[in-house]
Amino acid sequence: MTGLASKAPAGAELAALKQQAQQAVRDLRGRISRLDDNGIDLILRDARSHYAWQDRPVPKELLEALYEITAAGPTSMNTCPARFFFIETAEAKQRLAKALKEKNVDKMMSAPSTVIIAHDLEFWKELPYLFPHEDRRPHFEGKPEHCGTTAFRNGTLQGAYFMIAARALGLDVGAMSGFSNQIVDEEFFAGTTLKSNFLCNFGYADETALFQKLPRLPFDKACKFL
Repeated sequence: MTGLASKAPAGAELAALKQQAQQAVRDLRGRISRLDDNGIDLILRDARSHYAWQDRPVPKELLEALYEITAAGPTSMNTCPARFFFIETAEAKQRLAKALKEKNVDKMMSAPSTVIIAHDLEFWKELPYLFPHEDRRPHFEGKPEHCGTTAFRNGTLQGAYFMIAARALGLDVGAMSGFSNQIVDEEFFAGTTLKSNFLCNFGYADETALFQKLPRLPFDKACKFL
């Protein structure tokens, strides 16, 4: 997964790029200052985790748009460690089913697509492309614990971006943790530097499987001023 390279801009080119980036943010704020209530309801406030699905495939073009939005989310040092594996064929679903707890098998099998959200422990090898203005590879090379923590944290962030982006594009999601990471890794990532994090079914939901939304902690219980 290595081999990409990127030349860091300098001098007048760098100054121009900084100016363009700053103006782009000003322009964005000029177009929209916040999402309206309907947008917030769609992506988080009234969004639900789904367990049943319509028999309606997700087009590849939509998956590409979904990844593009997801990849725009920030990660530390732009490490981008997440890797997304779309499980759609009957063969791939059967392989994934080996890792699932029994109650989750039907949820996955009936979903148009399930993504394994994984992370690459050797993400740092891509830093010459992702972070070209300074060589940060020595921060990670030969430091497996630091690599693992960084990859897991930022890969989890990217998984959350994926779910929000999917909802923003009109898809529904149902994240799952009821499975064996060890079995997934043995089945799909043996001999690689990839590790699974969590699974997410997605597509167009059948809302008839929903129950009432569970409570969340109130502000005063979950938040403190220090």
